[in-house]
Amino acid sequence: MRVRKAVVLAAGYGTRLLPATKAQPKESLPLVDKPIIQYTVEEAAAAGITQIIIVTAASKRAVEDHFDRSLELEMTLREKGDLVRLAEIQKISDLADIMYIRQTEQKGVGHAVLQAKNAVGDEPFVLMFPDDVLVADVPVTKQMVDVFEAHGGSVIAVQELPDSEVENYGIVGGTDLGGGVVRVETLTEKPKLEDAPSRLCIVGRYVLTPEIFDVLARTAPGKGREVQLTDALAGLMATQPVFAYQFEGRRYDTGRPLGLLTAAIEIGLRRADIGPGLRQFLRTLPLED
Repeated sequence: MRVRKAVVLAAGYGTRLLPATKAQPKESLPLVDKPIIQYTVEEAAAAGITQIIIVTAASKRAVEDHFDRSLELEMTLREKGDLVRLAEIQKISDLADIMYIRQTEQKGVGHAVLQAKNAVGDEPFVLMFPDDVLVADVPVTKQMVDVFEAHGGSVIAVQELPDSEVENYGIVGGTDLGGGVVRVETLTEKPKLEDAPSRLCIVGRYVLTPEIFDVLARTAPGKGREVQLTDALAGLMATQPVFAYQFEGRRYDTGRPLGLLTAAIEIGLRRADIGPGLRQFLRTLPLED
């Protein structure tokens, strides 16, 4: 079955970016000149996803407004003759068919995913965390959909980590099938280094079969008394295969101040309009400790 839908999780508090996120959703923070979440939606659209379900919370109205039409702004740009920016603004609203679902209580990632059950229906879907901005020649979502179609099971995006980072992530272990694909046999949430089954950490992209919803509904709260997606994936593995995929591309964790700053610099350097000026500025900095 073709993967047509994506669920984007945008209901978290963004506490790692306080105080910037006290009154502004973390997903709306600028990364160069676009909000973080726009990179996620553009990635999904470039992979052929036609419907995007964004799970939000009461404080996330700015996310909804960003993808809505702004007729007053469009009229102003048209009157000024700024047709380039007008086309850019209109394109945002045309990226995909976007709908919103509120997570009224913060009960964990698994609970947030479960809110999208009725909207997704009986179809496979992509699950995306906007914090992870992934830059690749072939959209990472497209890479993962291709793996899903080739292997016939849910797919988790992973990347190899240094030992010092293992205790901060969910780690997968399993059988290497080649081509960057691993059949998952174990899932461990934030293990100690000596207990980790590998150095492959889970990144915020998944392609999931619809059976994950029934498993989530039966999953008891885990760490932090929240419904953990990792626990549900372990339950899903009891009835169907789950695969991990080492994607090709660059990942930026924009949910942390250093990650957001690094992403802005590296993405900015790739831009033809601002890259040369940014590069020249960086050369003037005293970078010695």
